[in-house]
Amino acid sequence: MKTECPWASYALFEARDSIGGTWDLFRYPGIRSDSDMFTLGFSFRPWQGEKSIADGESILQYIKDTAAEEGIDRKIRFGHKIISADWSSADSLWRITAERSSSGEQFELTAGFLYSCTGYYRYDHGYQPEFAGLEDFQGAVIHPQQWPADLDYVDKNVVVIGSGATAVTLVPSLARTAKHVTMLQRSPTYIATLPAKNPIANSLRKYLPNKVSGPTIRWMLALQTQAFYTLSKRRPEFVKKTLLKEVTKRLPDGYDVEKNFTPSYNPWDQRVCVVPNGDLFKAMRAGSAEVVTDTIDTFTKQGVLLNSGTELPADIVVTATGLELLFLGGIELAVDGEQVDIGSKLTYKGMMLEGVPNLGVAIGYTNASWTLKCELTCAYICRLLNRMHDDGYSQCTPKNSDGAMAPEPLLDLTSGYVQRSAGLLPKQGSRFPWKVYQSYVRDYPSLKFSKLNDGAMQFSGSKNFGQAGSTPAKTGASR
Repeated sequence: MKTECPWASYALFEARDSIGGTWDLFRYPGIRSDSDMFTLGFSFRPWQGEKSIADGESILQYIKDTAAEEGIDRKIRFGHKIISADWSSADSLWRITAERSSSGEQFELTAGFLYSCTGYYRYDHGYQPEFAGLEDFQGAVIHPQQWPADLDYVDKNVVVIGSGATAVTLVPSLARTAKHVTMLQRSPTYIATLPAKNPIANSLRKYLPNKVSGPTIRWMLALQTQAFYTLSKRRPEFVKKTLLKEVTKRLPDGYDVEKNFTPSYNPWDQRVCVVPNGDLFKAMRAGSAEVVTDTIDTFTKQGVLLNSGTELPADIVVTATGLELLFLGGIELAVDGEQVDIGSKLTYKGMMLEGVPNLGVAIGYTNASWTLKCELTCAYICRLLNRMHDDGYSQCTPKNSDGAMAPEPLLDLTSGYVQRSAGLLPKQGSRFPWKVYQSYVRDYPSLKFSKLNDGAMQFSGSKNFGQAGSTPAKTGASR
């Protein structure tokens, strides 16, 4: 907005009291990126940290520094939550109801364009299954999303329930000072070991100026990630064998890799977890951590009883059981007073909703760094805004005229958190521009250079877009 649409005024609304989004909310031990920071970071301010897989505190500081350097932090209205937004076709405006978190007071404002940067995870709580006997357990039960700052796990027996990115991050971190850590999983996840410091990227930064090394490294790693995903889809058995061979090499001889690290699905049917420098396997070899594949019968006073009959002693149980999905941060969306059924809508180019005018949504990749897609989305939205401003349009609406196109789930993952809430998300179509390709290589030319008037995007209205009362508004902060 600042560089591409200097004519526009904008405001950012953030429900929380500080900047950083995920990186400010999640404070559990060891929190880090699971994508490399050279692609997760901003292209206009390349990551300068030594580690490509960085800790949460460093990422949060990077976001804060970037916002301050660009003056964006002064545009954020903290403690303001968007409750609802109703598009008025007659006035070419969003009528928005917002709430001040401190007082609960609600007020109204208008905007010519609404851009949601809330991601699709729920912030107030994560997914918590019902466990039999939980009320009998005498220890502490913690969800990573609400990690207490004063939790003492030194010399304690800790059971971490889960096998996803949060679990594999927590276990080696907790194992440094806990008495023993058990990662209890119902089923295994594919795990890839990557170096915390990327030697090629750091060498390029050493010998090349930033304006050259930044985009070079970004493209190098984006292509590498895309190649791995494509290979996983085309030759799943080969990728599976390669991943399991690396896991086997890092564990003691005779370890049951088949039981604890061999999923029943193919790589990238669900996310592949990353462990920097094999830290999870190091903790397991040291004896401070273990992985148990089983199901829970009931909690007991002293721990968790498994259906195999084994009881895991626990002073603390961490339920890294997943997140809940929430589209648009829970904003109630309407067009001319009629509620929008988000779950029935197709996404246009993965960033707008069919039949909903002047609404953009930042949704990143599931198979690569979130920011790669979001930056392309931002650039495309700015192109739309400039087209409307220059040509005198006040509305842009994706219209779907292909009634024969069958809808498909937006996220092509079989993960539990996706399947539980798939109905809350919009759908994708089977053909462009309604299909989401999850490909930076394909999206880059399509979103940066393709024509805006593609037959699906309809421009209308004669109000001079960008005049007073039609300020673009953004919701949410950085993921």
